[in-house]
Amino acid sequence: MGSVKRGKERVVVFACHWCAYSAADLAGIRRMEYPESVHIVRVMCSGMVHPHLVMEAFSLGASGVLVMGCRPGECHYKDGNLKADARRLVIHEMLETMGLDPERFRMVWCASSEAERFVEACRDMVRLVRTLDNGGN
Repeated sequence: MGSVKRGKERVVVFACHWCAYSAADLAGIRRMEYPESVHIVRVMCSGMVHPHLVMEAFSLGASGVLVMGCRPGECHYKDGNLKADARRLVIHEMLETMGLDPERFRMVWCASSEAERFVEACRDMVRLVRTLDNGGN
C-alpha cells in the first residue's frame, strides 16, 4: 500500500464525542499545542469506528491512526470502547496484510478532563510515524 508518504505525516484521530473530543476541546481552551499534522474526526463512540474506516484513512494518506475513547468502565454507550478494543487485533492483522507496520495504529483511553493525555498521545503518535517513515521499521 503506497499511500503513506514520507515527510508528510498525517495522523487521523477518531475521537469519541463524550471523552476524547471533549479533551481535545479542553486542550484548545487551554491553548495547548499539538502537531498540525493531527486531524481529528469526531465520532459518537470509539465503538463506531469500523476497521474499514481505519483502512480507508490509511488509503487516503494517513501515516498513523489513533482511536481515542472513554476509559474502560466509563463509556457513555456502556461497552462501545470494549467493542473498539476487540477490533484492535483485526486492524493489526489487516495492516500487516497490507504491508504496513501495525504500530501505525493505536488506541488510547482518555477522560474528558484529560487534555494533557490527549495532547501527549497525539505528540507520541506523530513522533512514532516520523520514526517509522525515516526507516525506524
